[in-house]
Amino acid sequence: MNTQPLRVGIGGPVGSGKTALTLALCQALRDRYNLAVVTNDIYTQEDAQFLVRNEALAPERIIGVETGGCPHTAIREDASINLEAVEQLNRRFPGLDLIIVESGGDNLSATFSPELSDLTIYVIDVSAGDKLPRKGGPGICKSDLLVINKIDLAPMVGASLEVMDRDARKMRGERPFVFSNQKVGQGLEEIISFIEKQGMLSAA
Repeated sequence: MNTQPLRVGIGGPVGSGKTALTLALCQALRDRYNLAVVTNDIYTQEDAQFLVRNEALAPERIIGVETGGCPHTAIREDASINLEAVEQLNRRFPGLDLIIVESGGDNLSATFSPELSDLTIYVIDVSAGDKLPRKGGPGICKSDLLVINKIDLAPMVGASLEVMDRDARKMRGERPFVFSNQKVGQGLEEIISFIEKQGMLSAA
């Protein structure tokens, strides 16, 4: 039996929809799994407070980490503050199945330390333009799952989903990606299926 929870890292640029995805995952999975969340913000606990306000989970299951400085460092080079939050949740809730670690908004070079995350999901959004997938970077090219979010905005910003699809395939090779619109839950089931399959989760 797996004694350590699956740790899923959710990263991506500011405003791409990481917290909305974290909320949606909590709402969909909290009745199936023993679940907790760590959020990262530079100077506040805004994302953690958003999740608490929206009743994603019981407040004691959500820890907000204030990283200071560069959010990239707290999930990669020196992940100690996040590792301590994960350990705190493990002590608080023995038998956790899943911990979601949401990074602070960062650039395309941000990646999670393997010490902190077992699976990585990288979220970008259509409003940044259809050229974003071909810009590459570790998040776009190497994450376990790429989520291209806010597809409902494509017509308004003149972005081509066909171009994004083509470029994502080119940059990622065999690695999967999902188009999503978290406002209406589009793509959520695919993301959940990926987490359950790749993370070998089985509901109680």
